[in-house]
Amino acid sequence: MSTQEQAASKKEFILTCEGLNKSFDGFKVIDDLNLYIDKGELRTIIGPNGAGKSTFLDLITGRIRPDSGRIEFGPGEGVQLTKMREHQINRLGISRKFQTPSVYSDHTVYDNLLMSLNRNRGVFATLFYRETPADRERIDEILETIRMTEKKQLIAGSLSHGQKQWLEIGMLLAQDPKLLLVDEPAAGMTDEETERTGELLLSLAGAHSLIVIEHDMVFVRQIATKVTVLHQGSILREGSIDHVQSDPRVVEVYLGRQHEK
Repeated sequence: MSTQEQAASKKEFILTCEGLNKSFDGFKVIDDLNLYIDKGELRTIIGPNGAGKSTFLDLITGRIRPDSGRIEFGPGEGVQLTKMREHQINRLGISRKFQTPSVYSDHTVYDNLLMSLNRNRGVFATLFYRETPADRERIDEILETIRMTEKKQLIAGSLSHGQKQWLEIGMLLAQDPKLLLVDEPAAGMTDEETERTGELLLSLAGAHSLIVIEHDMVFVRQIATKVTVLHQGSILREGSIDHVQSDPRVVEVYLGRQHEK
């Protein structure tokens, strides 16, 4: 997309990143990065280790701040994120799922979702909160989305790795996010779990915007409409999975290494 086209369609971007730079101890991890995510889009980001993928998510969520550049969230006149704290960014509707699932292992699937619905309450208020019919309806919707209705009374710690991943995605959905950042969701999953995870993420696109970082190219092909390849902190290639995989530069710096493993 040209600069003029980007400017013309800017009102539809849920996330605008321009001129991003970030260095650690003199090493540039993010290098003049420009990236635009449409509202309702599912964008897949791939690249070799050290390409800057996780650092990019850290910048979006406020875990670290860029040395320069801007990150704007929301269509129209977006909100600048670069000087906001993590909890402020989260409350805007940006939620992140890390590679290792984080659930309340001693509580049921249902209670995990209930506690996530009430994340903005204080600890005392949460402990004594009584769920409402609206809460139950919302949790039932999420359980159906993540296909865990029949497992809602199971203790979360007893779930398989894949099921914990789906539960955590459900916990994020309970927060009504506008943008979901998902880091290597297929890692450690069986082939069946991986396929089902792809189906889940595809079902969320449209109602939510998603950025998915992934190394499993079979999984990427399942979910990807548009792929961004990062290399040394900047965009090496962007486009459909077929165009990305046929680019000699991408094969040289990333896909060739994948085949060697």
